[in-house]
Amino acid sequence: MDKQTTPEAGDVLEQAADWHKEGEGVAIATVTKTWGSSPRPPGSQLVINAKGEFRGSVSGGCIEGAVVSEAAGVIETGESRILHFGVTNEMAWEVGLACGGEVEIYLEKLS
Repeated sequence: MDKQTTPEAGDVLEQAADWHKEGEGVAIATVTKTWGSSPRPPGSQLVINAKGEFRGSVSGGCIEGAVVSEAAGVIETGESRILHFGVTNEMAWEVGLACGGEVEIYLEKLS
C-alpha cells in the first residue's frame, strides 16, 4: 500500500480526476455520518486507484487500510457500498478505530 498524504479536499479530487484521465479505475470514499468522537468530519474524502495508491483521509489513518481493501471490489464491480466502523463493531478494533466514535463511509466508483 502506498503512503498516504492528507492534502486539501480539492487536491484529493484533482488526484482522482488525474488517475481517471490516465485510465485508472478510481474509487472515492466519503465520510457521510459520524457519531461521538471521530477523527474526521463528514465530507472528508479518500480517493483510491486500482493499484491501491490513495490520497486523503477518512479517519486520520485508523481505518484507511480497510477502506482501501473494500475499494478494490468497488472498482472491479462498479457497485457502491456503505461502510460502517465503530467501537461496537468487532472490525473497528481490528482496524484501530478505538476513539469511541462511529463513522459511516460511502464508497463509490468514479465513472
